[in-house]
Amino acid sequence: MITAEQIKTLSQFGTATLHEALGQIGDLPCQIKPLHPAMRICGPTYTVKCKAHMNINLHRAYAYARPGDVIVADCSGAYDAGYWGDLLTSGAMKQGVAGLVIDSCIRDADAIEELGFPIFCRGLCIKGTGKDPEGCLNEPITIGDISIHPGDIAVGDRDGVVIVPQDRVEEAIEKAQAREDKEAAVRVRLNAGETSLKIYEWDKKFGY
Repeated sequence: MITAEQIKTLSQFGTATLHEALGQIGDLPCQIKPLHPAMRICGPTYTVKCKAHMNINLHRAYAYARPGDVIVADCSGAYDAGYWGDLLTSGAMKQGVAGLVIDSCIRDADAIEELGFPIFCRGLCIKGTGKDPEGCLNEPITIGDISIHPGDIAVGDRDGVVIVPQDRVEEAIEKAQAREDKEAAVRVRLNAGETSLKIYEWDKKFGY
């Protein structure tokens, strides 16, 4: 079982570091970015699949998700609607939901930023949605070419979102820390005036 301490530790690493540390896996489409650059998330996923232009499953999701969960939603490839707004945000915050990752657009951006609820989305759209419940809750979904299972860990920062498989959390922490330690040593050498070509011996390898 993933612990709160593991979640806290994982949250301290950047998404790019985690992506590289695990062998360049788990990156969601680069169009999915934080509503505000300072927004960050890290938590177990509560997965949702919505029918195109329908958002009732998002209302169901925040009602059923556990405190600390990150709702991760596949909207069936339909991006031209605002699936989530300020009322959903208020409800989700009251239930303790930690954030939203949605492969589509949202609306009521100013109000959501004021509330401080972390949202990662493709953009903004004022178009409303219907209430057809076709889809699923808390079952495996796919966003881009990444399969996401309930309980996987979603980590998001300004660079984007990475999904860490739940059975690789400790590995991700260990390898991300090792990567940061290595980069810290490289940074010292860069600040001393060495070039990355020399540090990584690319000058010898490629004859630069």
